[in-house]
Amino acid sequence: MEYRIAVIPGDGIGPDIVDQALLVLETVGKKFGHTFHCTKVLAGGCAIDATGNCLPQETIDVCKASDAVLLGAVGGWKWDNLPGDQRPERALLGIRKELGLFANLRPAMIFEELADASPLKPEILSGGLDIVVVRELTGGIYFGDRGTRDTDMGPAAYDVEQYSEGEVRRIAKVAFDMAMKRNKHVTSVDKANVLDSSRLWRRVVTEVAKDYPEVTLDHLYVDNAAMQLVRNPRQFDVIVTSNIFGDILSDEASQITGSIGMLPSASLAQGNFGMYEPIHGSAPDLAGQDKANPTATILSVAMMLRYTFGLSAEADTIEAAVKAVLAKGYRTPDLYTGEGTLVGTQEMGRCIAGEI
Repeated sequence: MEYRIAVIPGDGIGPDIVDQALLVLETVGKKFGHTFHCTKVLAGGCAIDATGNCLPQETIDVCKASDAVLLGAVGGWKWDNLPGDQRPERALLGIRKELGLFANLRPAMIFEELADASPLKPEILSGGLDIVVVRELTGGIYFGDRGTRDTDMGPAAYDVEQYSEGEVRRIAKVAFDMAMKRNKHVTSVDKANVLDSSRLWRRVVTEVAKDYPEVTLDHLYVDNAAMQLVRNPRQFDVIVTSNIFGDILSDEASQITGSIGMLPSASLAQGNFGMYEPIHGSAPDLAGQDKANPTATILSVAMMLRYTFGLSAEADTIEAAVKAVLAKGYRTPDLYTGEGTLVGTQEMGRCIAGEI
């Protein structure tokens, strides 16, 4: 089989980690007889430097003509002083909207070999951890009306949180469909005691739940959900929530696992199209130093194979290779505690590819 992938290395450590992910992808292709046609395009700070635009039209066109998108990371201190609408991070919002990527899947799981890296007590994590945060990605406060106005207290700024029934319904269906393949438990997170948008959110999610009688549905306010994630994270299976709440809670869930460098993500449109990326940032201080952990990006490739291309065996092979490398004691600097073998970005990529 042949597949077309738009590759956005981006800024900072993005090119470093993407190169290792592509090495693993090429290895999978050779093993299983697939050909992956990868086209690199610009987005983020590097695109600003090259074209003056954080998201060039060429990048959008190549992404739309591809079967999937692999993204490294965007942003960095170099562009911190640009106006908000010109910053590299605006490329992420733009590409999500252009590609219709409304559902963000962020798994938070603990590899047995890395359990000691979690900041939580061992007894809290006994039995392991496997959560998926399903975050609505193209609505809410990040895409609502915004502006400034004069008030009695001086100049003020505002951002509007708004959701339609259709936006909530489609993300809820994604969450319930995922729960049906897992432990059949959905926790919907909102702030319905305060926000009208959350009251609509809760009503629609409850309506969707009627089509999934096998799935247990719980509702939590976002402040309680944040507390429960560190108090008893094993109570969760699939968490579905709004754009801003999902942004915050998925980062919290990732830190529970011990290293943000291990966690992938998928942003999906209707159908099978998706963009895949690690959840961490560009870490410009580590760029080009062979110190970044490429594992989250490599596991993002596994998600791409599974969700967009339907290649479950190939995805399983990558995940098994990661486990095998960790079991042998190989650790990048973010994971190294003085035991095992310290390796750099490139060596970690070669080790995982070698296990395949």
